[in-house]
Amino acid sequence: MAENINRVTITGNLTADPELRHTNAGTAVCSLRVAVNGRRKDESGQWVDKPNYFNVTVWGAQGENCSTYLSKGRPVAIDGRLDWREWEAKDGSGKRQTVEIVADQVQFLGSRDGSAPGGQNGGGFTPAADVPADSGDFAPSGAAPDDDIPF
Repeated sequence: MAENINRVTITGNLTADPELRHTNAGTAVCSLRVAVNGRRKDESGQWVDKPNYFNVTVWGAQGENCSTYLSKGRPVAIDGRLDWREWEAKDGSGKRQTVEIVADQVQFLGSRDGSAPGGQNGGGFTPAADVPADSGDFAPSGAAPDDDIPF
């Protein structure tokens, strides 16, 4: 029997400041929202960015560090697993579901001042725009023209 694998690794930028809270037992839990840009061709054949947004949960001391040192716009790398949850809506309108990333590791990329990693909350970090991929990297290699791709 094959073993199941549940692993996800993303790099992107925070779309909001981290939100730190604590469980009733006092364990820290930090919520992050990360935007990851992909590239695809639009109907006219032009390459465009397609953002994907992921909710990330970081537990314990690592979550506290994220809350202290990260802020909106900061680039991060996340390694973790996908977790599905279901709950009843507070207004009684039915069940709700979500899939989120539970982080095992969070790596802080870049910095608030554009130099080495680190720094304190509230610094002057301005994220640099992503450098678009060279569209030549995606040119057909003779294997299958764009019209033959099944998605």
